[in-house]
Amino acid sequence: MQLINATAMITGGCSGLGLASARALVAAGANVVLIDINEQAGAEQTETLGTAKALYVSADVTNEPQVSAALELAVERFGQIDICVNCAGIAPAERTLNKSAQPASLHTFTKTMAINLSGTFNVARLAAAKMAGNTAQADERGVIINTASIAGYEGQIGQTAYAASKAGIIGMTLPMARDLAAVGIRVNSIAPGIMATPLLTAMPQPVQDALGANVPFPKRLGLPEEFARLVLHIVENAYINGETIRLDGGLRMQPK
Repeated sequence: MQLINATAMITGGCSGLGLASARALVAAGANVVLIDINEQAGAEQTETLGTAKALYVSADVTNEPQVSAALELAVERFGQIDICVNCAGIAPAERTLNKSAQPASLHTFTKTMAINLSGTFNVARLAAAKMAGNTAQADERGVIINTASIAGYEGQIGQTAYAASKAGIIGMTLPMARDLAAVGIRVNSIAPGIMATPLLTAMPQPVQDALGANVPFPKRLGLPEEFARLVLHIVENAYINGETIRLDGGLRMQPK
């Protein structure tokens, strides 16, 4: 799919991997719709990206009416939705049983699944409904990119909820791609490793260095810009479909 004048809807678009993707897409000539719940960041990032190319809409990814309304605003502003990049998510840490043998919170597990997995599915399905009405470009009407994690393959101690939610994203990638093939919409996922997002860069430098040292090569944290470059490549390469692509420097996570 061509990036010039395409419109991308990005959840979690005001920080981290989502914001890096937004910057790369705008630089490549696309319009972006930032979906987030941080209104201050939304206003700031829209201004930085340029109000002619960027729109911020506050919406909870688990809320169908809010996501539907965001899509309507996006179509009203830019004409159609061509690309959907799902980056919204949370990453709580909690063991199934703590050291006192108390069970993990069911609420935390359910919330993680709701935001990371159900929220991704909710946005993807509603975006696909809009994309299906697009005029096809070389038989293609849209591209959906979801964010999984290598934790979906090798979840660590304390990552039961997070790993389960990301494994769910990996598991729905191929069947969703098969579901949407008839209308010319591709679906892929990216499974990042240890990325230099605000959550990790807020840690002390020795901690960051220790995490990076575990990566086979290059021995450092992954950059949000590297995630964004993969987003652009997936959009432009029409033969990538139904795939979950690891972006981890060859890292395979240990138990802890």
